[in-house]
Amino acid sequence: MTRETTQGLRVERAGPQALVQDAGRFGVRHLGVTQGGALDWVSMGWANWLLGNPPDAAALEIAVGGLELHIETSGRLALAGADLDATLDGHPLPLNAGFEVEAGQRLAFARPVSGLRAYLAVPGGIDAEPVLGSVASVVREGLGGLDGRGRALEVGDRLGWRGAAGPARYLPRGVVLPPSAGTHLALVPGAQIAHFTGESVFAAFNSDWQVDTRADRMGVRLTGPELTCRLTGMVSEGIPLGAVQVPADGQPIVLLNDRQTIGGYPRLGALTPLACARLAQCAPGETLRLAAQTPDAARRAYLAQWAHWQ
Repeated sequence: MTRETTQGLRVERAGPQALVQDAGRFGVRHLGVTQGGALDWVSMGWANWLLGNPPDAAALEIAVGGLELHIETSGRLALAGADLDATLDGHPLPLNAGFEVEAGQRLAFARPVSGLRAYLAVPGGIDAEPVLGSVASVVREGLGGLDGRGRALEVGDRLGWRGAAGPARYLPRGVVLPPSAGTHLALVPGAQIAHFTGESVFAAFNSDWQVDTRADRMGVRLTGPELTCRLTGMVSEGIPLGAVQVPADGQPIVLLNDRQTIGGYPRLGALTPLACARLAQCAPGETLRLAAQTPDAARRAYLAQWAHWQ
């Protein structure tokens, strides 16, 4: 039997960028198609968990704010991640929690108070037709989203779902959202790190780095000491999530979900998935440091996060 779609939300003001996202698109990079998916997958996972959804169910990634939604159907939604000064009919919404809505109400996101990206989960996940196995929106490639073209939400768009919210849940004690960058972001050294000068390797892990204004879903540039690599040329190779490329100007670029699939700049290694989620919430000008982590420790931390949602 075909389940009916609940038409629950209508876009009244689109804001700078609101995108339908899930865990991303996998098994297609050999076709030149990038991953996509939620930048802060941890916050999206908790938003879904609050409703009893699978952690990778399609949700709405709201960057910076400026979005207004008209509620067309009563139900329960959940919000996690950045504090974007969200209100329901002008009344502040609790952070990182589920909440009831009634038809006719207005849900609005104003501006960042802390973090950059909030995740709005709906019962069963946003209803959209998968493209190459995912509904993740990638604007540059024109894939995913509500209509398969990867575009950001526009005024008049309707968001529906095919499910019902589970029993009310509350975040476990100790869960902090959005995930803070803290003092350090974990990086698994590798790739061409042996070709960087000793001074550069020392500086990479013992200096402050600032998040540059040149940051988007494709990557985040860091500014700090100039790093020097002795390689004079490279053959392009596959680029994983979190890859830390160092172009000729010596300033690292952390490549995120909408990155290119191959690249030819030397790399220090890659940020761990948890570190990528933290970086996705860092505003331009924020200061951070890089800390080396073993592949085994990174894997254990990743699996531990998923275990919270089982």
